[in-house]
Amino acid sequence: MKRLLSIVVFMFVMTATFCEDVRIIPKECVVVKGNELLPLYGKVKIVDYGEDLKVKIVDYGEDVRIKIVDYGADSCGKIKIVDYGQDVKVKIVDYGEDIRIKIVEYGEGIR
Repeated sequence: MKRLLSIVVFMFVMTATFCEDVRIIPKECVVVKGNELLPLYGKVKIVDYGEDLKVKIVDYGEDVRIKIVDYGADSCGKIKIVDYGQDVKVKIVDYGEDIRIKIVEYGEGIR
C-alpha cells in the first residue's frame, strides 16, 4: 500500500511538473505559455512538430475566434497562414490542446 501511494504521488508530481501553465491575456491579445508571450494575431505557420502552441479547432466553446486573412493580420484574432517568416508556429491537435479556436468569417477576437 505504501509503495502504491508513493507511485501515485510520484505520477502526480511529474504530471504537474511537465504541464505548462497556459493563459490568455485578452487586453494584449496574447497567450502566455511558460515564459513566452505568443500573439493571437499575425503570421502563423502550421507545423507537425516544434510548435509554440497546440490548437484544437472547435465549433463551440472556443477561447478565441480566428479569421484567416490574406493581408492585414494586425489585430486580435486575424491571422495569415505562411510557410516562413512566422510569428507563431502552431500544431493542430484533437486533444491535449493549449487553446481552442473557432474559425469565423466575422466577429474575430477573444470572447
